[in-house]
Amino acid sequence: MAAERLFNRPVWVQVRCPGCEERRLNVRVNIELLSISNPVHKKDLAVRLTDDADPFFLYNLVISEEDFQSLKSQQGLLVDFSAFPQKFIDLLQQCIQEQNKDIPRFLLQLVSSASVLDHTPVSLNVVETNPFKHLTHLSLKFLPGNDAEIKKFLASCLKCLKEDKLMLEEKLRKTEEDLTRQLSYTQQSLSERNRELDKLKHEWTSHTTALTNKHSQELTNEKERALQAQAQYQQQHEQQKKELENVHQRSVQQLQNRLSELEVINKDLTERRYKGDSTVRELKAKLSGIEDECQRAKQEVLSLRRENTTLDAECHEKEKLVNQLQTRVAVLEQEIKDKDQLVIRTKEVLDATQEQKVILEESTEKKQSHIEKLEATIKSLSAELLKANEIIKKLQGDLKTLMSKLKLKNTVTVQQEKLLAEKEERLQKEQRELQEVGQSLRMKEQEVCKLQEQLETTMQKLEESKQLLKTNENARTAVLSQLRNQSSHFSSVCLPELYRTSTRQSHQLPVSSTEGRHLDFSVWFRMLMA
Repeated sequence: MAAERLFNRPVWVQVRCPGCEERRLNVRVNIELLSISNPVHKKDLAVRLTDDADPFFLYNLVISEEDFQSLKSQQGLLVDFSAFPQKFIDLLQQCIQEQNKDIPRFLLQLVSSASVLDHTPVSLNVVETNPFKHLTHLSLKFLPGNDAEIKKFLASCLKCLKEDKLMLEEKLRKTEEDLTRQLSYTQQSLSERNRELDKLKHEWTSHTTALTNKHSQELTNEKERALQAQAQYQQQHEQQKKELENVHQRSVQQLQNRLSELEVINKDLTERRYKGDSTVRELKAKLSGIEDECQRAKQEVLSLRRENTTLDAECHEKEKLVNQLQTRVAVLEQEIKDKDQLVIRTKEVLDATQEQKVILEESTEKKQSHIEKLEATIKSLSAELLKANEIIKKLQGDLKTLMSKLKLKNTVTVQQEKLLAEKEERLQKEQRELQEVGQSLRMKEQEVCKLQEQLETTMQKLEESKQLLKTNENARTAVLSQLRNQSSHFSSVCLPELYRTSTRQSHQLPVSSTEGRHLDFSVWFRMLMA
């Protein structure tokens, strides 16, 4: 079994229990995809809720593909099992983004039927809030972890902590080694820097003494220059002072004239300001009165609106009551009609019962004696029934064990049905391939038939050619026998004459030796054939 971790982060969850206040809890959500390949390859989604502060807080949920189909039909989900984990993680991411806001749009709710979260099933709801209503996008039911699961979870936590501890110890050892190296290096560099500092101090003292001597000479020279400059500046200052006093007196006279003008303007402005203040006070008084009237009007409007809403509600309730009463009146009228019919029927039944009563009284006396006999048999049967109840209890226990076995068999049959479906698909593919092979075989059989026909025709032609060959051989043997018979005659009679004619022709025609031989042979052959 291989596990692929998809999500592992802490999320703020709103805990809701009956009879207690809502509170927020930081819960770690761990999502893993479990792939099982024995006996059938399938995937399960495992979701685990834990609290880092409380190690005994453990809730588990395992969703198989079959469970997801029922969850999909119950909650109207539009995604498949393969896309469900990523969509669930997206919803959790949106809850994490909104958790620090005052009014979050997406939030997680952990709802419990018990008053305390203590080994009771809970449901985790992903809720979207809007001004109209709270929309629950997803609701998952988690089961609390039993002792074995909690021990397993704590063991895994302890294993992780030990691994972290070993990692930290290794890091600490390495950092200690690095720091010791750095310390030794810094100590060496510090000793070198101290030596350099001592050298620099010695150089600096010699340099400062030389500079102090030089600056003392320069200071004496500068003091003499400063005294000479001071005398010059004092003379210039006195001349500038006299000029400035004259300028100041002129500016003072101009400012006094300006001041008198500004005082006149200031008086006009103060009078205007007093008039403006008085008008402002009057307007403020009017405004406060108007604001009071406005507030009163608003309060009256609010009270009228409230009365209007209450009147609308009362009117609506009264309309509902009128409708209910009308339906009730119609029902009662129908009941009265039914009861009148019942009264008529009961009168008829009473007459019949009185007649039957007489007959029943006679039969009761007979049946009383029969009942006494039956009571004796019932007592014996009750003892047997007690024994039968004990047997039934044993059979019920056996039935429960058989039902558990049946559930296991059902799960195995579901897996076998999946395998059968796969095998049926393979069979269909093989049947299609067989059909294709059959078609190709038919094509080849047709080709074979054509080839056989061609073979038969060729065999017929062969037989005909063999017959021709035989006839040719017979003819050849006959010709050879004739040639042998005539060769003896030819050698004795025809050859001398042939030789004479050939020599005459050779004297008459200038031809080459080969052509002559060819002509002799052709003449000889003609004569032979004749």
